Amino acid sequence: MRLGLCSSGHAATLEPAMPDALFEFAEEKIEVFDPWNVLVVDDEPGVHEVTRLVLSNFRFEQRGLKFFHAYSAEEARKLLPSIPDLALVLLDVVMESENAGLELVRYIREELKNTFTRIVLRTGQPGQAPEQSVIAEYDINDYKDKTELTAQKLYTTLFATLRAYRDVMIIEKQKRGLERVINASTQIFSHQKSQEFASAVLDQITNLLGMRKGALYCKIPEYQHTPEHFVVAAANGDYERYINHYADEDLPAHIAVSLKKAFKEKRSQFNQDHYVLFFTDSQNSESLLYVGETWQLSDVEFSLVELFCTNVSIAYENLHLNKELFDSQLEMVHLLAGAAETRSRETANHVRRVAIYAEMMGRAYGLPENECTQLKFASPLHDIGKIGIPDAILNKPGQHTDEERAVMRTHATLGAIMLAESKRPLMQLAAKIAGEHHENWDGSGYPKGLKGTDICTAARITALVDVFDALGSERCYKNAWGDEQIREFISAESGKKFEPALVNLLLQNWQTMQQIRVEYPDC
Repeated sequence: MRLGLCSSGHAATLEPAMPDALFEFAEEKIEVFDPWNVLVVDDEPGVHEVTRLVLSNFRFEQRGLKFFHAYSAEEARKLLPSIPDLALVLLDVVMESENAGLELVRYIREELKNTFTRIVLRTGQPGQAPEQSVIAEYDINDYKDKTELTAQKLYTTLFATLRAYRDVMIIEKQKRGLERVINASTQIFSHQKSQEFASAVLDQITNLLGMRKGALYCKIPEYQHTPEHFVVAAANGDYERYINHYADEDLPAHIAVSLKKAFKEKRSQFNQDHYVLFFTDSQNSESLLYVGETWQLSDVEFSLVELFCTNVSIAYENLHLNKELFDSQLEMVHLLAGAAETRSRETANHVRRVAIYAEMMGRAYGLPENECTQLKFASPLHDIGKIGIPDAILNKPGQHTDEERAVMRTHATLGAIMLAESKRPLMQLAAKIAGEHHENWDGSGYPKGLKGTDICTAARITALVDVFDALGSERCYKNAWGDEQIREFISAESGKKFEPALVNLLLQNWQTMQQIRVEYPDC
């Protein structure tokens, strides 16, 4: 069929010449998909009618067309922002002015910043807008003379432009998807605790795919080579109610089959309505991540999920490698601190208790969580300088002479000097604690006579919990004090030796402090 648009833009003859194949295609029963949005901008009503008629049975990728109509460039300007996902603009050049169509092109590209919508110029007066100059100067995708635009050529134009729009949007979707994967992966890599990591994976993968139901995570105990059940360790969305339950019992049977199959085959299982991701690490620890929803992934989404899962696997491996490295370093800290305490015949559990007390008090004091964690790992080294004190003085029963006391007090400075050699922030904090944990709130302490908040917070906390623990422990120079005796001493030293606010917090948490002593007793 020929459109037959004369040079003035009016519709002329309509000849039924549509290929039989197109009729056959139009008669097929197809699944309903959202149509492609097409805007027709032309000041001739007949052009709108003919375009709509000719393309009434058009289908591309099982999607028809939804037409929007504007009869001037000005009307199109007002209409454009309200049309979502606009695939194509069929645009006349000469309307309310000779360049109205071309000015609209600039408006779409430059003001609306829309580089995705395909624009096809259709002109009945090609002399007004020569094809070569228009193609070169304006960001359009095709140029057609109405007098030669047959139905077949219009079909060809629609197929070409919609295919181009589809490909551009696929690329854009991949770009945005990759951005989401990168952002999601960043969130994943930022979590250093297993539980936080699991929760972050669930949150990010549901955000990545815009899912509503959620996901769940099953951790397989290392000692269970063939587990009878899969316990839900973390979940979000609709699956939160399954935490600490058996996933294989509470979820539908076909999902339980996927969980078992993923574990047995040691690989992820992808199905139309759900999938199960399988992870393992260098410690042979295994995990299953179930994502359930009634949807089917597109090729782009599937690629994004695969990429995300690769990043998750890397992050999961790094998490365990970092934990192993950190645990090794922490063990060295405890061994080093324990060595100093052993020389003074104090137990290694003293430094462990001090670490736990310090973290708890830091949290009660309102320190940020990362500072509380650093305090836990730095405080055990508070007495590391005792390594440099002679045994005769360090382990002398009874009171020290003035000379011996002066030597004994050097352990604070010795410890600070030893630890200050490290460039690590944790060791730098430990150096501050070692050097200042014998300073007093009223300025009567040593080695520098610091006062109040001039003493670093970590040292003030460590000083208090160290004394609390030492008073309740057996020493070569004293017996362990009773509970009430310790409370009286610490209360009496509030504002003198110790910061009053910290003393109040310790007294408020007295039972917890005592419980820690029970859990980590002296040997």
